[in-house]
Amino acid sequence: MIQNSCSHGGVYTVNPSQVKIDFSSNINPFGTSKVVLNALRKNLSKLSSIYPDNEHVALKKKLLDYLGGNLSQDSINVGNGATELIYNFVRAFVRNQVVIPSPTFCEYELASRKIGAKIKYIPLKNWNLDIDRILEKSDKSDAIFLCNPNNPTGIFTYQLIERLIEKIDESVKILIDESFIELVDEIKCARSFIDKVNEFQNIVVLRSMTKSFGLAGLRLGYCVSHPSIARKISNYKITWNVNGLAQLAGVIALEDLSHLRRAQKMIRVERKFMHEVLNNKLRSFSAYDSDVNYYLIQMRNCNSTLLRDLLLERNGILVRDCSDFKGMNDKYIRVAVKTHNENLQLLNSLEVIDI
Repeated sequence: MIQNSCSHGGVYTVNPSQVKIDFSSNINPFGTSKVVLNALRKNLSKLSSIYPDNEHVALKKKLLDYLGGNLSQDSINVGNGATELIYNFVRAFVRNQVVIPSPTFCEYELASRKIGAKIKYIPLKNWNLDIDRILEKSDKSDAIFLCNPNNPTGIFTYQLIERLIEKIDESVKILIDESFIELVDEIKCARSFIDKVNEFQNIVVLRSMTKSFGLAGLRLGYCVSHPSIARKISNYKITWNVNGLAQLAGVIALEDLSHLRRAQKMIRVERKFMHEVLNNKLRSFSAYDSDVNYYLIQMRNCNSTLLRDLLLERNGILVRDCSDFKGMNDKYIRVAVKTHNENLQLLNSLEVIDI
C-alpha cells in the first residue's frame, strides 16, 4: 500500500490550541520580518484581487541579486514551497528507481512513491552520508536525494556530496536540498552547490524561503539548475502556482536581509547554550552535534511520543517526535533553536522530566 502522507512538524500535527511554543518547526526564530508584514498589509487589497505573475519575474530578479554568480532567470524555478518543486523534479526525471539516504526528509520518498518508483534506502553512517554505498546503489537509478544540512540530524556535508557529484554518472539527477543552509554556522563555511549548476548539469539545488525568512504559512521555495534542466522542471509547473502575496513577501524579504542576519547571530549563541545544557546538565537527554538551527536529541529513559504528549499537556511545548522517520526509533526527538527565553522554557521543562 502506498503511503499517502508523511508527518511534519507544526501546530496542526496536534491540537493547535494546546501549543504555546512550537519547537517542532525549524524556521527563523524571529518569524516573519516586520518589514515584510508591513508590505503585505499595504498591498493586501490590491494583490488579493488580481492574478499573480505566472513567471515570478520580480522575485527571480531579486533572487539573482541575492545569489550572485553566473546565473540567469532561466536557471530558476519558483514553487509553492520547496515541496512543490520536489514533486516537479520527480515528475520530470524519475521513472523507475531513486536513492534516498535515511533518515531524512520524508517528501522525497512520498513524491517518488506516488509515481511508482522503487526506492533504495541507504542508512546514514554515524549520522553522515555513506557515499560509497550511494554510489554503489546509484546504478540503474534515475535520481538521488540529498538533504544538506540533513533533516533531522542537522549535519552539513559539502565535501562528501562534492565527491559524489564528481564520481556519479551524469545521467543520474541529484536533488540537493539546501532548505536550511542559510542558518548553518558561518564558521562551517556553508558553501552552496548553486555555483556548480553550470559545471554539473545533473544537479538541482533546492532552497526554501519558509525556513530562513519565516514564510512558512505563505509557502515559497525555489530551485536552481542548468537552464536545460530547469526547463524540464518548469514543464510540470501549474499556472499561478505561487500567489501574489507570497511573491511580494519573497521580494521584500530579500531586501531586508538584516532580519536573516539577526537570526543567524542569535542561533549561533543559542545553539551553543542549548548543547551545553542538554549534554552536561541533563542525565536523560543528549544532543548530537548540529550545524544548523535544530538539534536531534536522544533520550535514555523515555518514549518520544510519550515525551511529546507530556510536554504539550504540561507546558504547551511541541517538539518533533522522530519515531516516524525511516531508520529511527522512539528514542529521538528534534527541537528547533529559538529565542533564549523560549529555549529556557524547553530546557526547564525537560529538567523536570529528567530521570
